[in-house]
Amino acid sequence: MPGMLTAAFFDRDAQTVAKDLLGKVLRRRFEGVWLSVAIVETEAYYRREKGSHASLGRTPSREALFMPPGTIYMYYSRGSDSVNFSCRGAGNAVLIKGGRPFVDARSPASTLEIMHRLNPLKDRRRPEHRLCAGQTLVCRSLDLRVPEWTTKTFDRRRFFVEDVGARPSKIVVARRLGIPKGRDEALLYRFVDYDHRASATQNPMPKGAAEGEDYLLLEPPR
Repeated sequence: MPGMLTAAFFDRDAQTVAKDLLGKVLRRRFEGVWLSVAIVETEAYYRREKGSHASLGRTPSREALFMPPGTIYMYYSRGSDSVNFSCRGAGNAVLIKGGRPFVDARSPASTLEIMHRLNPLKDRRRPEHRLCAGQTLVCRSLDLRVPEWTTKTFDRRRFFVEDVGARPSKIVVARRLGIPKGRDEALLYRFVDYDHRASATQNPMPKGAAEGEDYLLLEPPR
């Protein structure tokens, strides 16, 4: 049902949540307006597998992973911010890997200029479909920062995730990106909205890749 996602949405298996987050919209209040990003790419993580932060142990910086479902977990990736949401099972979470700017009545086209200002390139303007094409680019475009949000929950006045009724026609399932060798790098825990895969961090269906071996195509639940 359309509306702000509640803790119950996240109180499910991480892969289920990761798939169901595709098409949902991150809403962030900034300078008196709402900036919005539609989620096009997610990754699921479990405490039991070596690719997860939780597998490295419980520390103050990772505490959000062990908090109730729907808790915001943020960390620094190459010095920039990344946002995750805890799911059912201590240590399990979903990373928001990539998105695309979203325009509607709440977030008119004029908000795109703010997002470009928050997430600039030195020598040129980012293409709109690549403005949020990466986990740190999502956070820059929405001014989401680790100190402000990690261990917090959604605030409908400042930051939340909304179901706007959008669903991908297909979901591309692939290996997660940036997982070191020997840390369960082969697990197919990355999920991409087929219709907006051009806004993913990397193309999940590159030339030469084989369906059924390098990636899968799924029909999303209705």
